[in-house]
Amino acid sequence: MSSPSKGPDTSEKRYWLDEPRNVDRLVRGLFIVCGLLFLADLFYDKHPHFAFEAWFGFFAWFGFFFCVALVLAAKELRKLVRRDEDYYD
Repeated sequence: MSSPSKGPDTSEKRYWLDEPRNVDRLVRGLFIVCGLLFLADLFYDKHPHFAFEAWFGFFAWFGFFFCVALVLAAKELRKLVRRDEDYYD
């Protein structure tokens, strides 16, 4: 007669990011830090070279927009440079 299972195997080492609760905390913390840095743009003296650099949150929006653009461009570029599944066989 076998003993009932007590859940997942506990002999495997667990890391702190294996817990979904910790991942949620990390993501929330990242959003909070990003929001605070975005708001900090109001409280320092800017010395822009161009007028648009003085806009509120310009570098945050610029970075976000081009990060999204880079991901979308990479998805399209993948279609161009992708190899067949059995390329190395």
